[in-house]
Amino acid sequence: MFIQPVDYVLLAWFILVAISVAYVSWDQFRSNPEPAVMKWGFILVTLYLGPVGVLLYVLADKEPRPNTHEEFVKPLWKQGIGSTIHCVAGDATGIIIAAAITAVLGLPMWVDIIVEYAAGFTIGLFIFQALFMKNMMGGTYWQNVHNSFMPEFISMNAMMAGMAPVMAILMMGRDMRAMWPGEMLFWGVMAFGIAVGFATAYPFNVWLVFKQLKHGLMTTRKKQKEDISQPVPFHHGDAAAQEQNASSDQHAGHSSHRGAQQHGRELSPAFAPTKIQVVVVACFTLILLAGGYAYPFTQINMRLSAHDVGGSIMAPGMLMTIDTPGDAMKDMAAVDPRRVSFTAQENAHGASELQPRTENGVKVFDLTASVIRWTIMPGVTVEAYAYNQQVPGPTLRVTEGDRVRINVKNELPESTTVHWHGLILPNEMDGPAEITQKPIEPGQSYSYEYTVGQRGTYFYHTHDHIDRQQALGLYGALIIDPKNPADAIPADLEYLVQLQEWTKRDWLTFPAMPMEGALPNYFTINGKSYPATETIAMKVGQTLKVRFIGSNTTAIHPMHIHGGPFEVVTVDGETLQPSARYLADTVSVAPGQRYDVLWNARRPGKWLIHCHISHHTTNNNVETQGGGGLMVVIDVTG
Repeated sequence: MFIQPVDYVLLAWFILVAISVAYVSWDQFRSNPEPAVMKWGFILVTLYLGPVGVLLYVLADKEPRPNTHEEFVKPLWKQGIGSTIHCVAGDATGIIIAAAITAVLGLPMWVDIIVEYAAGFTIGLFIFQALFMKNMMGGTYWQNVHNSFMPEFISMNAMMAGMAPVMAILMMGRDMRAMWPGEMLFWGVMAFGIAVGFATAYPFNVWLVFKQLKHGLMTTRKKQKEDISQPVPFHHGDAAAQEQNASSDQHAGHSSHRGAQQHGRELSPAFAPTKIQVVVVACFTLILLAGGYAYPFTQINMRLSAHDVGGSIMAPGMLMTIDTPGDAMKDMAAVDPRRVSFTAQENAHGASELQPRTENGVKVFDLTASVIRWTIMPGVTVEAYAYNQQVPGPTLRVTEGDRVRINVKNELPESTTVHWHGLILPNEMDGPAEITQKPIEPGQSYSYEYTVGQRGTYFYHTHDHIDRQQALGLYGALIIDPKNPADAIPADLEYLVQLQEWTKRDWLTFPAMPMEGALPNYFTINGKSYPATETIAMKVGQTLKVRFIGSNTTAIHPMHIHGGPFEVVTVDGETLQPSARYLADTVSVAPGQRYDVLWNARRPGKWLIHCHISHHTTNNNVETQGGGGLMVVIDVTG
């Protein structure tokens, strides 16, 4: 499923890769006169680098015209490309295999980059160099291992010095799907890392070829009677190896087998490599490797594995440090759209009153928590955690003294619980995960049962991963009517105002929390942003009871009503004595707080209920039809 813009880019890239590999494979085996190991080297590198591999092949190795390959590949820069090709083909293959296995096993990243180096070096040295290049190098297999060790060590160090930090930083960057081999992004990051590794290894391979310590591009042709070219063996700096190589070429029936330098002569003493040169270059690449390995440890938490972060996608601008825990990343991460099990209709409303059934005198409610797609305003949807497929969850309305049972089923990808905010009840029914109860695991259910002993405005919400789950929609109103109707505060109408903040960026929904670079940009009343919020219809002289509920998680919202002051009659579910009630035109509703207020419709017109933080009355910083976010219109007629 395509959930980020980069996914479309990757699809296009992989299509280009497939076309590139098909072309290079076809052209190599159709006509290009070089050894099989180089053919497969170019094919593998093109598999990793796509069009870049085609570019390297066409510019450095593809025979432009018949019988010109020998002359075409002579330049040192092309020989360096050939040397880097069979280095990267072997090393990168080992690295990719190791990266996939360590990810599946759940090994931490610091172990991963060590295993990747070991696997890349092993496959590069023992298979691609000593085995596949045996015919070019001459000698026995173990002689080739010995002769190839230092050049491979230098080349591998240089490649991994560039590749390791790129892979680590990108895999543990914003989009940590890159850590899992089942995601396209994993392969995209690996390809980019290989490209950087190729670039860092290339200058060292040019030096190795120039010093005749490593093979570059070669030409291999079948004997033809009219062929008059002479074989030119590869000069490896070892006389016995040179003789064996030349003998091997002639025995194989090659009329031309040109080595890395393509010059057919020994290097002069001034240019021949010395032991101190080789040792210093090797030490330098080792320093580069150490730096490349050390850098990620200053930027990201290398103790984490793919299992620890769970494919999390962090909000744009989110700051993660070397000690950010994996659980924190998962809590702050976007909802995976692939988890959505239901898409609500655009005009669907939350907080609908849920009618209970009665079992042996107990009022029974059923709540199911799941991942849904919810429209907060036309053209803007969020991936939400919802009770009974609505945001907010259904309103539970009971009467003081009722015995209630709420059956909660968990269809979320993580555990959850429910807390009954402000209620006096048995401790085991209170809901905090790991404290009063075991969390409700995915697929499991739990029943809360208690007798309601209070009256007023309350609400319920998750109490497991609360900063994530409540911010994503797991909350709902709990209204408890007085047992004695005379104790009710009369009003002609009543309206619930359940507040919430949302963070929607880059197509994804993040839990609204005070994250660096990812503060909320949408705000809802009862799951909708103005102008999608409901309009309250009233007549002059009527009284409206507004129940403000701080079901939000990040901000204090100063809620204001136009058209005259209102009377505050209830705070946090407790009814104020008439002498304690007071007039106001704004109440600051903090997370968890509730206010019941009475507002009289004094004059006709359209009067607003809104938050007095101006940013909270916009939609993604934009006013729509005069406002946005936390706004509701009261339409009063005469």
